Amino acid sequence: MARYFDVHPVDPQPRAIRQAVQILRDGGLIAYPTDSCFALGCSLDNAEGKERITRIRHLDDKHHFTLVCADFAQLGQFVHLDNAVFRAVKAATPGPYTFILPATREVPRRLLHPKKKTVGVRIPEHPVVRELLREMGEPILSSTLLLPGMDDPLTDGWTIKEELDHSVDAVIDSGECGLEPTTVIDFSEGYPDVVRVGAGDPSPFE
Repeated sequence: MARYFDVHPVDPQPRAIRQAVQILRDGGLIAYPTDSCFALGCSLDNAEGKERITRIRHLDDKHHFTLVCADFAQLGQFVHLDNAVFRAVKAATPGPYTFILPATREVPRRLLHPKKKTVGVRIPEHPVVRELLREMGEPILSSTLLLPGMDDPLTDGWTIKEELDHSVDAVIDSGECGLEPTTVIDFSEGYPDVVRVGAGDPSPFE
């Protein structure tokens, strides 16, 4: 059964955050809220965690996983950014955007898109995630919590616990979460290509 953490949406309890991060460090998989919608997350070195996300969501090997980062300095360790892309990404973060970019050698090969050698990165604007990342000290490997056959992500923490009680190790609930996933901008060719319109305004990249 999954642990259930009911946390304050603006000032999350430090003890709950520490316990959730320990679950991540111990190889666990969590469902957690972001500034777009709920996500599934595990640590970067958790190969089984990635496979569990793949099974839950019925993903294929072309899916771009996302490294959810604490800040721009951390993001820059994992992807290559030229000056123009740097400025564009910097202007839109933190916020509900995912950027697909060429990965650095810091990213484990199994997390890369098999052909493009790219990875998704984002810096969310959500107090709970920011505290998780601060305590974790490294990015969280994530994917939108959109279940097979559903048009919209689940928005309620308790419903997620009931649905995924034996598939995840913890659910972090900070109240109602958004329905829209992030807006995805692919910069892998050096220019912005809006591949999914979601919670973030796509107009700066069109």
